Amino acid sequence: MVVPRVLVVDDTASIRFLIRTNLELAGFDVDEAVDGVDCLEVLSRAEVLPDAITVDVMMPRMDGVATVTAIRADPRTEKIAIIMVSTQGYPADIARGMEAGVDAYVTKPFDPDFMVATVSEVIADRE
Repeated sequence: MVVPRVLVVDDTASIRFLIRTNLELAGFDVDEAVDGVDCLEVLSRAEVLPDAITVDVMMPRMDGVATVTAIRADPRTEKIAIIMVSTQGYPADIARGMEAGVDAYVTKPFDPDFMVATVSEVIADRE
């Protein structure tokens, strides 16, 4: 059985730790990036691409929407499932994420079980 891979992108270490820990407990292989620029660098040098990416909206250097747009514009990464994670849960914020190409939108604070279920669902939907 192939272990699903997830790249967790967030500038807050405690959020990365929370998402990583819960995904690992659920059997995922997890990598991390600290912002959008770091995310694109991790993807560019990855021999095996992740099955999914969780990405924060508000980050330094490159925000989540710009990061998702760049991922979707690259033929190598365009098919990766993406879950946007944000404190911004207004309908306009969610619409911005969906327009950029995310598969799901999770608002902070989130239930860790819900996060794991969402990641699992978007990976299954992409397969």
